[in-house]
Amino acid sequence: MDNLSEALEKLKLASSDGTSDSTESCLDCLLKALANNNTEASMKIQEMGILPLLPTLLNPQSSCTPKVANIIAEVAKTEFMRSPCVDAGLIPPLVQLLNSTDQEVLLQTGRALGNICYDSHEGRSAVHLAGGAQIVAELIKSLSQNTDPENEKLLTVFCGMLVNYSNDNDSLQAQLINMGVIPTLVKLLGIHSHNTALTEMCLIAFGNLAELESSKEQFASTNIAEELVRLFQKQTEHEKKEMIFEVLAPLAENDMIKLQLVEAGLVECLLEVVAQTVDGEREEDIAQLKTASDLMVLLLLGDESMQKLFEGGKGSVFQRVLSWIPSHNHQLQLAGALAIANFARNDGNCIHMVDTGIVQKLLELLDRHVEEGNVTVQHAALSALRNLAIPVVNKSKMLSAGVAEVVLKFLQSEMPPVQFKLLGTLRMLIDTQDEAAEQLGTNGKLVERLVEWCEAKDHAGVMGESNRLLSALIRHSKSKEVVRTVIQGGGVKHLVTMATSEHMIMQNEALVALGLIAALDLAAAEKDFVGANLVSVLHKLLSDERSAPEIKYNSMILICAVMGSEPLHKEVQSLAFIDVVSKLRAHENKTVSHQASLTEQRLTAQS
Repeated sequence: MDNLSEALEKLKLASSDGTSDSTESCLDCLLKALANNNTEASMKIQEMGILPLLPTLLNPQSSCTPKVANIIAEVAKTEFMRSPCVDAGLIPPLVQLLNSTDQEVLLQTGRALGNICYDSHEGRSAVHLAGGAQIVAELIKSLSQNTDPENEKLLTVFCGMLVNYSNDNDSLQAQLINMGVIPTLVKLLGIHSHNTALTEMCLIAFGNLAELESSKEQFASTNIAEELVRLFQKQTEHEKKEMIFEVLAPLAENDMIKLQLVEAGLVECLLEVVAQTVDGEREEDIAQLKTASDLMVLLLLGDESMQKLFEGGKGSVFQRVLSWIPSHNHQLQLAGALAIANFARNDGNCIHMVDTGIVQKLLELLDRHVEEGNVTVQHAALSALRNLAIPVVNKSKMLSAGVAEVVLKFLQSEMPPVQFKLLGTLRMLIDTQDEAAEQLGTNGKLVERLVEWCEAKDHAGVMGESNRLLSALIRHSKSKEVVRTVIQGGGVKHLVTMATSEHMIMQNEALVALGLIAALDLAAAEKDFVGANLVSVLHKLLSDERSAPEIKYNSMILICAVMGSEPLHKEVQSLAFIDVVSKLRAHENKTVSHQASLTEQRLTAQS
């Protein structure tokens, strides 16, 4: 340390009288001290006011310049020194040095700028103001073809500098994207794929930029998919594969890139990873299996990439994914079920899958999880069944296969995501299926659970789906027995509340169900209708100009239906319905105006 103090004093003198002979040995002493104990030496440099002397030493013509830049790079490794480096005015002369043709000067300058930018807002701002990023981006572009090892070292430093400059900063990342950095880096990856350090730096830069939505379009216009897949195929180490996965995941959110990755053969790589790691006990095997199977599911979220892999249900990838469902591994079961749910996104695929026996596989999987109770697998398998039940021709086949019975086993689940999918699956299954709707609608346990979930205020999705299923059971069965079961279970008040929903489709479903209740068993429902203020709800719906034509129409149908009940009839009279209804005779919708005339006649006749 004494030597360091002496060297610093000498450096002060040398910089003031311009002698360069002694400067060289002072700089060597400084570098030695920094290598020995960076923090202590940096503090000493700061205390003795050396940093403000360095700009004058950063002279492009001087032989000392690389050493000075190296000292700045070493000093800036220490967090508390980065702002002082900026305050000492080091950034503008460093950025000037980027115009040098000396390889060593460029290398040390790139290191110094990169280290000052690391996690430092002041450093980044100063480099931004001095235009440093633009020059570095252009340098990378001009040097990109040269595969000389020294040049590759320089490219690695420059890429690292851009990473430090833009890391976790959206506006600086956007600036680099606008400079056209992405195509340049993709080219680098192709040309220098043999150079591990440079390749890794490119991957870190991609991971950094790929989070930004605006980058995806630029990535899609390059051959990034081919380069990443080629690189992936060469890797044997877990860490390297993980690095590539971290870039692939954000990129694969873009549908165009999904398709490019599928065409570049990523799926085959992923299936290979799954095969290699499925029986692995090591943590890294489990992590790789999860990443690979999750990425596979993500690729299937794109319509084109999904259809390409489905290949009319004959695709080898589709067949392999099917084999995951009976697997003993929960992660693969989950990915398999999610993949089926993603393949089941159009009627043709759904019909083909039901005809080839996929439903049975999903039911067996669910049966295994009634006891094991893995919630994510339950949720995924129910999602797949719900999607498969959308085409009308599939409903009766799935009901015959016993889907409703298996789904009902999860009625006791306390997990809202499972409850939500269970309700959606049953609702899809009974659509247009009157017998099934009657069978389920007279199941007291189911109706009781639905009424309970209609009050699940913390889970709007579960609450909405319960109401919709309750209404669907009545609408599709048109059965007096179902109506009785719903009345006894206390479901009427929930249907009245549903009629005031902000979603028109739900309002309408509720009104049609309430109309059927009134038509099939008004006497039994009368007390609940009065208690739930049905008549005033209908008055509001008819008075509200924002109500859709079908809401007005079904509200009037319901008014006519409840006139047979004395207490409800009295309520209708007390609310002066006739005024509201007579106005609707002039409604632009012919069906509404016609129903208004009929309803007015009914109200007049019974007043």
